[in-house]
Amino acid sequence: MKFLTIAAGALLLAGSPALADHHGGMTKTVVETAMASPQHETLVAAVTAAGLADTLSGSGPFTVFAPTDAAFAALPAGTVDTLLKPENRTQLQSVLTYHVVPGKVKAADLVSLIQANGGEARLTTVAGGELVARVEGGKVVLTDATGGTATVVATDIAASNGVIHATDAVSLPG
Repeated sequence: MKFLTIAAGALLLAGSPALADHHGGMTKTVVETAMASPQHETLVAAVTAAGLADTLSGSGPFTVFAPTDAAFAALPAGTVDTLLKPENRTQLQSVLTYHVVPGKVKAADLVSLIQANGGEARLTTVAGGELVARVEGGKVVLTDATGGTATVVATDIAASNGVIHATDAVSLPG
């Protein structure tokens, strides 16, 4: 079985945001695109608290499986507040980078990869963990290291340095 493994070092390439003419006219980075979304306010707050905004505004490219505000709200009470505390920054970074795959993986490419690999694709995240993607009921579902699942609810939200796919749950690295 083939595995989608993309060098995690791409996250370290935190240069200036890419120029729009090199990325199909898109001028907003994945962070700026998430900031413009009313469904990703918690994610943006978490990225900022984790000190990852500059990195994720770099050249990338990045594929971000972005939990919605409702996904964060579904976590046990107090989880988000605890993660946002400065003393938990490393844990927050781990959770957030578990949602990022280096490279630009559009929805159609991911579905093709799933089909080509017997019904699942293994995505190596920037955190070094793995998300397993499958198609269930016509939608891409990600299984995290704890066995939790997140359904992709919006796809191919374009950014100058990658692509965002919104999810209905927060994936956990284990």
